[in-house]
Amino acid sequence: MSDSVTAVPSYDLFAPDVAADPHPLLHRIRAESPLTWVPELDGHLLTRHSDIVAALKDRRLATANLGQGLDRLSQAERDELKPVLRSISLWMGHTNDDDHVRFQQLLKRYFTPATVNGLRPRVRRLTEELLDAVAGAGRMDVVADLAYPLPANVIAEMLGMPTTERERLQAWSRDILAIFTRSDFEQLKQCQRSVLEMQDYLRGLVEQRRAEPREDLLSMFVAAEREGVVTEDEIVANCVLLLFAGHETTANLIANGLVLLFDNPDQFALLKQRRELMPSAVEEMLRCGGPASTVVRVTTEPVEVAGHELPAGRLVYLAMLAGNRDPEVFEDPDKFDITRKPNRHTAFGLGAFYCLGAALARMETDVCFSTLLDRVPDLRPAYETPDLIVNPPLGSRLATVDVTF
Repeated sequence: MSDSVTAVPSYDLFAPDVAADPHPLLHRIRAESPLTWVPELDGHLLTRHSDIVAALKDRRLATANLGQGLDRLSQAERDELKPVLRSISLWMGHTNDDDHVRFQQLLKRYFTPATVNGLRPRVRRLTEELLDAVAGAGRMDVVADLAYPLPANVIAEMLGMPTTERERLQAWSRDILAIFTRSDFEQLKQCQRSVLEMQDYLRGLVEQRRAEPREDLLSMFVAAEREGVVTEDEIVANCVLLLFAGHETTANLIANGLVLLFDNPDQFALLKQRRELMPSAVEEMLRCGGPASTVVRVTTEPVEVAGHELPAGRLVYLAMLAGNRDPEVFEDPDKFDITRKPNRHTAFGLGAFYCLGAALARMETDVCFSTLLDRVPDLRPAYETPDLIVNPPLGSRLATVDVTF
């Protein structure tokens, strides 16, 4: 083990061609410098599957995904953003270990396999309703017409939000995305306005559930509040997180998954012929097009990472999309193969911070694609190149996916 990171080649993670297709550069970095210093990020980049797995499991590397643009703000600007930063500090995964485990155990009461599987018929009906709305046109934008509204409706129903508020939820969530990206001050201020609006709205729903409990996630939170397990501030802050994370990531997975099928017509044809491959296909979508391209950690004490000793307070960027294409773990890693087994991707994290919504996201994606194949088997792309919004370094999302049928 060395006591510092040796000199490494220079890599431009912000180059336009890298934003469009980061994988050639990531393969090179993995081979040449598995732990590389990135001055623009003031942190290290991990690219090997084994190193990423070790970092995800190491409790000495705390989550640091939020506020990537805060280091470029003035103190006055940071002070103006204190309300949203206080709210985010209560989010599960961004608290101390004891509070994280406490909230994780609470959510496990609700996110049981039986609960998730019980939602399948409802997810199917919601998918069919969304397809009914565009059936007459013979075309749709999968992002706006299906991938976003489907999981948004599911998580909103789980929390007991009225149907009339679903469009507001999606608008709020688009603004909240700014806190996870390298956003400017104006974007962060809009993010703060939306977070505070969501919290005010949710406090009203909490008050309703105190008076009239229902069979929903919000009522479960209120019952836990009576037991002294959580506070109202924690409830509303984490409901904001659930409303955002509960549909933003699944929406991206559905959109990315469909583009992967279009880009690999042999695999799309195979899936149509062998529908029993749907669970395996969803896993391969997660590996090749998972919603989390990069996860950020910060060392809380001196720790060995990829054979190097890092001091406390050092940022470490885990390139999930690189680890999930590591040739040491995945044969022919750049091939999209819906029959791939085993498939040890890390799309949902590992260890204490494993995504509690993983089963829900898998089920929603499975049901969505199964319904698509039933209803519109002749689905085909109506675009020449994917309409990507890039978020350097390494991040991107599909703005639109136009299709005809």
